[in-house]
Amino acid sequence: MNAPILIHPSTTPVILVIFALTYLGFAIGRVPGLKLNRTGIVLLGAIAIAVFSGWSVTTIVGFINWPTVLLLFGFFVISAQLRLSGFFDQVAGRISAGLGKPARFLFTLMLATAGLSAFLNHDIVCFVFTPVVAIALVQRQLNPVPFLVALAVASNIGAAATLVGNPQDMMIAQIAGLGFGHYALWCIVPVLFALGCAYAIIWLMCRHDLALTIPVTARVKPASYEFNRAHTIKGFVVLALVIAFFFSSVPKEIIALTAAGIHLASRKFDTEDLLGLVDWSILIMFMGLFVVTGAFQATGCGEQAVQWLAHAGLNLNSSSILAVATAMLSNLIGNSATVLLMLKVVNVTHATTAYVLALANSFGGSFTILGSVANIIVVQQAREQGITITFRDFARLGVPVTLAAMAGLLTWVALMT
Repeated sequence: MNAPILIHPSTTPVILVIFALTYLGFAIGRVPGLKLNRTGIVLLGAIAIAVFSGWSVTTIVGFINWPTVLLLFGFFVISAQLRLSGFFDQVAGRISAGLGKPARFLFTLMLATAGLSAFLNHDIVCFVFTPVVAIALVQRQLNPVPFLVALAVASNIGAAATLVGNPQDMMIAQIAGLGFGHYALWCIVPVLFALGCAYAIIWLMCRHDLALTIPVTARVKPASYEFNRAHTIKGFVVLALVIAFFFSSVPKEIIALTAAGIHLASRKFDTEDLLGLVDWSILIMFMGLFVVTGAFQATGCGEQAVQWLAHAGLNLNSSSILAVATAMLSNLIGNSATVLLMLKVVNVTHATTAYVLALANSFGGSFTILGSVANIIVVQQAREQGITITFRDFARLGVPVTLAAMAGLLTWVALMT
């Protein structure tokens, strides 16, 4: 058991100010006059904690949940190997070949996106699929906006199906000690319900608005990789073994790192190419958030805030309140920052609480563009192809989809408890 961290009374206000400014900057996404993104803002917050807290470097680094970081790194390498094998481009191309029947195309696109997002990094799925699908839609004179929003929504929902679909669920699994199989069995029903609702809502709302009315010219040709069947098979064999070993007692991060090591010892792909596709920015962002939220927890203010909310009738350990609060916060400060904050103030030793946190942050991520990194990736990739997805465009579909998904989640929680 770790010894409590001693904080000088005069240090607590400083830490709280750094915490508040970091989360405010993370929510806004930039600092006026500076070219900082969210990762840079969080990193500055962690540096400020190191400078002004008076703690040793060992204490600061101790806030980072290294098993989660290592697990995430391992899956980045697994996804990178499949991307270099041309697998993602192959799937995106085959999906785009079915544009002759828009209803079937939308169904196939959402199903494939959700399925891949459940076992591979859903940000990478969105990054690769968006330009290929967007160009194919424009060439067929179809309005790409509803299909691309559907892609983002399906990635958010599908990522909730397993504990490795997105970084937030990996963190929850590591800290709460969740079992891979138990989680998948509990979550499959609300995930399938949410995905079915998403398809029905998006198709019913957009089926009469599929014609492309504004001329679009692709500006950037997306990077693609030649399909290599042998290395794609290798990638999926390794992934299947990883999932199988997740049902054993071997630590998940060791399993993922072993898989990464197998891919790095490749005769086909250079180490630089594999590591070049690792999202180092995301890894650094999470390490920074661990430091900032860990310092906040050390002040004891998080527990005081939860007790104050409980006295006011808002018990965050209640599944319904936790689900709503998580979904709302995800669209204010992002789902990754929300989960890290919730993990510091909510008791996730109860499995249902951890399940709700995992599903609510994923489902809530579809509410607006700001709810998920995957949404931002889709919007940015679409913009590079000359396609504008406005905040209103996304919310028009994302809001009803999220409300239906959250209603299904709360109903499922009520039935299961």
